[in-house]
Amino acid sequence: MSSETIRDTLGPQALPWFAMAFLVLVGVACVEGLARSLLRPGSYDWRASAASFADALIRRGVDALGLSLVAPLFVLAYEHRLQSLGMSTPVAFVALFLGQDFLYYWYHRMAHRVRWFWASHSVHHSPGQLSLATALRLGWTGRLTGNGLFYLPLVWLGFPPLAVSAAVALNLLYQFWVHAPWIPRLGPLEWLLNTPTHHKVHHASNPQYLDCNYGGVLIVFDRLFGTFVEHRPEIPIRYGLSRPLHSYNPLRIALHGWLELGRDLLRARGLRARLGVLVGPP
Repeated sequence: MSSETIRDTLGPQALPWFAMAFLVLVGVACVEGLARSLLRPGSYDWRASAASFADALIRRGVDALGLSLVAPLFVLAYEHRLQSLGMSTPVAFVALFLGQDFLYYWYHRMAHRVRWFWASHSVHHSPGQLSLATALRLGWTGRLTGNGLFYLPLVWLGFPPLAVSAAVALNLLYQFWVHAPWIPRLGPLEWLLNTPTHHKVHHASNPQYLDCNYGGVLIVFDRLFGTFVEHRPEIPIRYGLSRPLHSYNPLRIALHGWLELGRDLLRARGLRARLGVLVGPP
């Protein structure tokens, strides 16, 4: 499988499907906004939602260009794979699902603890209100800065690169609904799955809630590795960044983390200090 095949499949050829999915998700997010506005007039931040839609639209445009730091590495890993794992059995799908969700957990955890990755991921945490529109605000620099590196082990083990990419996309699609803070607790499912209750804690900027609940579909890895935090009703959640970003400009939202990173790199003295800025916690 060549890098051109991966680029074409994930870029221009896939654009109609991405466009259709984007329009459906925007429509659902708008329905949520209308319902919340009717129930509590003036409570829904439509400007923040518009900024999220613009961010997602720019992301689709960048993806259509086929630019990716990791695509050539996917090809290299697949050429030197340990074995070939076909996607023809249920066991293969379950293994890919579990492997991808496990690696997503570690990507997401590092995206909060390593500033290089946080510069992109902070875009997702910038809204001061949690809504379905927030799920679409992912920034558009992730492919250019190597977020996909975390999934290379799956390709090296023998899973087809396109299957891995599809698993990542489906993981993100699952997470759309967990950005609805009005959905109540889901009983026993709260022990197994990432739910709106768990994810609204993840989006909180309260000190008690920082850096927790990183799961994609499953919450079990947070429970296993000590990063699970239960929602405490007595602590009102404050959404957004610890240092709030008061902007509705999609370019400002997408680049603010990188501008701050560049500023601190210029101020740092010595190689050790600069490495600390790049890979240290935000």
